[in-house]
Amino acid sequence: MTLPQPASVAPASEPAAPAAPPEDLILPAEQILDITALHGRIDDEIDGLREEHAVRSAVVAALKDARNSGRETIAQALSERPFDAPGACHAYCWLTDRIVETVFDVARHRLHPKPNPTESERLAIFAVGGYGRGEMAPHSDVDLLFLTPYKITPWAESVIESMLYILWDLKLKVGHASRTVKDCLRLGAKDFTIRTAMLENRFLSGDGRLAEELDTALWDELFKGSEKAFITAKLDERDARHEKQGQRYMVEPNVKEGKGGLRDLQSLFWITKYIHHTDDTSELVRLGIFRPEEYETFVQAERFLWAVRCHLHLAAGRAVEQLTFDMQVEVAERMGYADKGGRRAVEWFMQDYFRHATAVGDLTRIFLTSLEAEHRKDAPLLLRMLKRAPKVKDGYATVNNRLAVADEDCFLSDPLNLLRIFEEALRTGLLIHSDAMRLVKANLWRIDEDMRRNPEARKLFLDLLLKHGNPERALRRMNELGVLSAFIPEFAPIVAMMQFNMYHHYTVDEHTIQCLWHLSEIENGHLVEELPVASTILKEGVNRKVLYVAMLLHDIGKGRDEDHSIVGARIARKVCPRLGLNKTECATVEWLVRYHLLMSDMAQKRDIADPRTVRDFAKAVQTRERLDLLCVLTVCDIRGVGPGVWNNWKAALLRALYRQTRRGLEEGLEALNRERRGTEAKLALRERLSDWDGKTVRTETQRHYEPYWQGLHVTAHVVFAHLLRDIEPDEIKIDIHPDEDRDATRACFVLQDHPGIFSRLAGALALAGANVVDARTFTTKDGYATAAFWLQDSDGSPYDSARIPRLRETIRKTLLGEVVAAEAIAPKEKLKKRERAFRVPTSITFDNEGSEIFTIIEVDTRDRPGLLYDLTRTLAGLNISISLAVVATYGEKAVDTFYVKDMFGLKLHSEVKRQLVERKLRQAVDEGSERARA
Repeated sequence: MTLPQPASVAPASEPAAPAAPPEDLILPAEQILDITALHGRIDDEIDGLREEHAVRSAVVAALKDARNSGRETIAQALSERPFDAPGACHAYCWLTDRIVETVFDVARHRLHPKPNPTESERLAIFAVGGYGRGEMAPHSDVDLLFLTPYKITPWAESVIESMLYILWDLKLKVGHASRTVKDCLRLGAKDFTIRTAMLENRFLSGDGRLAEELDTALWDELFKGSEKAFITAKLDERDARHEKQGQRYMVEPNVKEGKGGLRDLQSLFWITKYIHHTDDTSELVRLGIFRPEEYETFVQAERFLWAVRCHLHLAAGRAVEQLTFDMQVEVAERMGYADKGGRRAVEWFMQDYFRHATAVGDLTRIFLTSLEAEHRKDAPLLLRMLKRAPKVKDGYATVNNRLAVADEDCFLSDPLNLLRIFEEALRTGLLIHSDAMRLVKANLWRIDEDMRRNPEARKLFLDLLLKHGNPERALRRMNELGVLSAFIPEFAPIVAMMQFNMYHHYTVDEHTIQCLWHLSEIENGHLVEELPVASTILKEGVNRKVLYVAMLLHDIGKGRDEDHSIVGARIARKVCPRLGLNKTECATVEWLVRYHLLMSDMAQKRDIADPRTVRDFAKAVQTRERLDLLCVLTVCDIRGVGPGVWNNWKAALLRALYRQTRRGLEEGLEALNRERRGTEAKLALRERLSDWDGKTVRTETQRHYEPYWQGLHVTAHVVFAHLLRDIEPDEIKIDIHPDEDRDATRACFVLQDHPGIFSRLAGALALAGANVVDARTFTTKDGYATAAFWLQDSDGSPYDSARIPRLRETIRKTLLGEVVAAEAIAPKEKLKKRERAFRVPTSITFDNEGSEIFTIIEVDTRDRPGLLYDLTRTLAGLNISISLAVVATYGEKAVDTFYVKDMFGLKLHSEVKRQLVERKLRQAVDEGSERARA
């Protein structure tokens, strides 16, 4: 396309000169972009060019250099002042403004000049959305509105099209709309998203009269009188967003859309502007909505979250909003956090993040309550449905169906009221009014040591835990307001504390509150079918005070250099007397906190079919009371980790350990012995094989050694009996069926025994993509290996019937040597990018006391595909026979436990031999880790 000569005179409506750059940029505007030099370069390079594509190419080249240089300059300034997010955001916006304006000028004056435009050919360009608000992260979208007075003309269409081509060539992500003022009113009336974008419109360039027309029409014809509808729409959007993104306590939060994120703060801004016609959020102080200190919290939260978002964009090199694990590490480093006090930099960073997110929630609640008070927002539907508010005690009132303080001076005259209000809220079922919450938060200093040791205060606090059936509701609000940390100062360090791993879904304080919720759910009889043992224990009766206090304190020692169970026990020793527990109760709580992981570890990391394991556990527990309390605490602790962590596999393990230990404590530990269990197992098998002739049954019961009978359930004994019957010498038999009681798939194998058989089977399963959660191998007296593996898929679920044939075929090919496992597994070992930030030191221990006939080797290390195969292959290479493998995973951490003998059938007594085994296992772990990260 050949271009006409450029117009020599700009339209009269254009401003004579650009406005002076703002003063709040992260560095002087001239250091970001030399506008005069940029325009000079563009003029020089397009001078004499006649083809549109040539002009566009020259303009794009000049703008790309200017933009890249400007962005690098801003990013460097931000790296030097990592928390100066407002300056960086405004700088990115200012740079984008200059680029858009330059493109607009080139399009209308050089590419499509119109010296004398008609009235219908007026055109104005606006920034809308976040860009309109003047806030941009490094890779934010550029949202533009092209406004014309009437239906768009061919000239305006050409200008817009040319602009978009240039902006797209610059690799900008442009959102755009071409409308008239009437279009804006019509579409805004139907769609609140469009209305919100236009609320934030900012005139960039073009016809100034159109800007005035749009502003007047929006406020007079669209916004006015629709405040309540707008607020409702924004709050509905917020609720839907939170439902999608999850709670603010989730460990990989979305900085922009998640609960307590930037979008929540922006919603306050939108509503404020819509109601009060102001862009200045500090007006919320003058209007009496926020106190000065609350507004300062607003400013600090906004500054922090924007800093996180900017560094997140820069670290990823694109518009990424979710703080995944790998990004958390990099953003923490960019923002200057460092390792200290036994915690990683990323954990300190994320604790700050969650504290700011919680603060945003508090501010939102205050703001919404003020809207209700002004009758601009309806109270929650549930509260509106209540025909009559419940009667409250003296000193309280109900405001908009919320519990309020009737007289602030009277309320503050007794510090115990700072606890009583939470009990009154539980008693009545009312939510606490935000003004009452603000009053409590402003007077936390009144909760001093005298109050903590006040007998009535102790009773009030324990009643919150024990009396109303839903302690988590009070504790969560107390935690958010700081009351819980004020009353139990030892709790403060774990507030908003993130555990940087893939196992825990919540911060430590939220995990604790989740555990208490699960405990109350069991106690209220809501989980009888799912948790029969825990439900029965609570129904039969335990010391509830001890159990609830132990649950509250079980993780209170986290975040220190020392083992958190040991630290927590020391803290419990101080806190329990302060809460009024007697000497015996204090000792029991201290024991529970110290050993709250014991039952979980025994069940998931040891062979609970071995009587020695159960006897050792029973000796540690000592009493039925401790066993009952520890069992319930363990169940709640696992369930409180996060969705999907608890499953039938863990339930079956804990249930079996509990019942066997209880039997030992009640009947005597001598009841737990191999001979008795073997006799019972053989009797059970004979009953199941009642249709077999006596000789065949006798052959089956006599072909196995004693460990076989104690190590498997009778259902597996029946399967192996059928597989072994009439087996040919070189035959491989496989039985794969779902084990619904354990949320796993049981795979049973029978084949001729030979060295390394366990490793071959582990390789076949790894190649099939199966995760082994438990495995046992035995050798028959006539030379066959019987192996039982319990499997789950990558999501921790059993294989459904449709997938079992493919699983069986992959295993068969590997066992027959048609596929070489070591070569085929290699491509499957790669770690996902978001999982590479975790550090898991390798620990290898040897235990010759935990089993009567085996050495127990425990390997704690970084989990990855093929790990079990590498470890078992290494042991096979050292002529070590594996009888049993217990596999437990905790997020990115794997704990693989092997019950082994040497080639002579003995334990590994030689220190030299154990050192060799450890060295080879570490080598296998390190080499596999390198492959996984390559």
